[in-house]
Order: sequence, then structure tokens, then C-alpha cells
Amino acid sequence: MSPKRPLFRRLFPSLPLTVMVVVFWLLMSDSFTLGQFVLGLVLGMVIPLFAARLDREFARIGTLRPVPKLVAVTLWDILLSNIKVARQVLGKESTLHPGFVWVPLDIANIHGIAALTSMITLTPGTVSAALSDDRSFLLVHVLHLEDEAQLVADIKRRYEAPLMEIFP
Repeated sequence: MSPKRPLFRRLFPSLPLTVMVVVFWLLMSDSFTLGQFVLGLVLGMVIPLFAARLDREFARIGTLRPVPKLVAVTLWDILLSNIKVARQVLGKESTLHPGFVWVPLDIANIHGIAALTSMITLTPGTVSAALSDDRSFLLVHVLHLEDEAQLVADIKRRYEAPLMEIFP
């Protein structure tokens, strides 16, 4: 049998989260009245109770050495993709060959997967569309699909490999 937690800890499982909810509620309500404060306090008590029940997966950080190069590669890809997409959109529509590609994932960390999907979606002409239930495949929509194998190889080499170092 587990020891009974004090009443304060049962009401406020995460005091920082409670304070944050109250502060954000007051900022969003744009008025500081007793009623708004009480409502914010109630929300600050209820939301952490539900949040404590969520199955959380904490980020494990490996090394941050790949971050500068990864940021540079991503920014460069965004710049080049903007130019490429502008040409494609301004050109003949018949030359576009959109498609979906399932990218097999080696990265298992959900935070790394979230970063990968963000990088793909930030790059014009590509959008992360779905993640398989077992997190082993990512569905990517491409505005112009030339070589599926090359696209998968580029995503894995340019984004996934450095993210696997950051999020082991």
C-alpha cells in the first residue's frame, strides 16, 4: 500500500503548472478581477490533475553537436525549396507530379520524430501527413515527386541521422 500523499500535493500535483495556468488565464482574459482569478485558480487545480494522468514520454538528449549543422542544412533546404517551389508553381501545372511517400523511420524518440516532421513540413513542397501507429513510418506528401528512393535517402541522411544523435 502506498503512503497517502498530503492534501496539498493531491490538490496541486504540479505547483509550477498550476501557477502557469493561472498566469496564462489572467493574460488571456485581459482583465484582472476576483472572478477571473478564482476561475484561473480552479483551472490551475483541475488541468494539472488531468495532465498528471497522461502517459508522458520525456525527452532524452544525447549530444547537441549536430544542432548547428542541422539548423544550417534545414535553413539551406528551406531557401532552395522556396526557389524550386516558386518555379514549379509559376510553371506548367502538367509538369508537377505530386505524391505520397512512406518514409521508414529508424528514430524511435517521439521528440525526435516531432522535430523531423516539423523540418519536413517547414520545407516548402513537402508536408508530413501521418505517422504510423507503431511510429515506424512517416507519410510525406511531396509537391513534385521525381525519385522516391532519393527523397527517402535525403530525409534520412540530412534530417533523421543528426536527430538520432540529438534524441537517442
